[in-house]
Amino acid sequence: MTSTGRNLKARRFRELSNGRALVLPNAWDAASAAVMVRSGAVAVATTSGGVAWAWGRSDGEGLARAEMIEAVRRIADAVDVPVTADLEGGYGPAPEDVARTVRDAIDSGVVGMNLEDSRAADGTLLPPEQQAERIRAGREAANAADMPDFVLNARTDVYLRQVGDVASRLDEVLARAESYAEAGADGLFVPGLVDIDALARLTAAIALPVNAMAGPGTPSIAELVAVGVRRISVGTAIAEAALGLAARATRELLAGGTYASLEQDLTYAEINALFA
Repeated sequence: MTSTGRNLKARRFRELSNGRALVLPNAWDAASAAVMVRSGAVAVATTSGGVAWAWGRSDGEGLARAEMIEAVRRIADAVDVPVTADLEGGYGPAPEDVARTVRDAIDSGVVGMNLEDSRAADGTLLPPEQQAERIRAGREAANAADMPDFVLNARTDVYLRQVGDVASRLDEVLARAESYAEAGADGLFVPGLVDIDALARLTAAIALPVNAMAGPGTPSIAELVAVGVRRISVGTAIAEAALGLAARATRELLAGGTYASLEQDLTYAEINALFA
């Protein structure tokens, strides 16, 4: 695909991200992505955790940059819709590390990525000024690659890592959001924040589209959209559910000798046809 064609796809994803609500299922391999698109997804996100588990590694940069890029390349090649990649903390602390990750991501065929502000090694947060420099480097790398519409989604782990006391967390997120927006971020992802009132305050206070991570026990998509959340993803939840099914089916086979867990929504022929 030419750089013009890639950027047109990125622009489409940018339009979806800036719309009223974009629901992103999270894929971990080519098959899961293809099934999600067959089921109606207009765009797909990847999950770093699901990808890492499929490679026999742990989440949290258990895969090296080159391995993760190869995994997301296979996902992007399997579907026609825009794919945005969970590329964790950018695989290195320096701005140039992030720039390289953005360049490699663009070469892989994805049209956007998440960039975390926490350190994989210990979960501590980078100073906002340092993260802003990393975001700026990523934005400059995308522009230099003729991908000005590449969507850089800044993820802040203030809530996920439970940084500071509860009363101060939203203020910390707001301060980081302002800094990240000035550096060139296109969206703000706040995993761990599912309180409706706090999300309403956040979406009202910033111009960036807000991405929430939903799943069992969180508000519904309709409730999240009603308070201004623009992007909803589910992280590792679908991968966890798929692995949970593998565990249940195995226990049933071994302990009961029956097959009820293997009743399917998709047949072998339907899945195989996705790659014919």
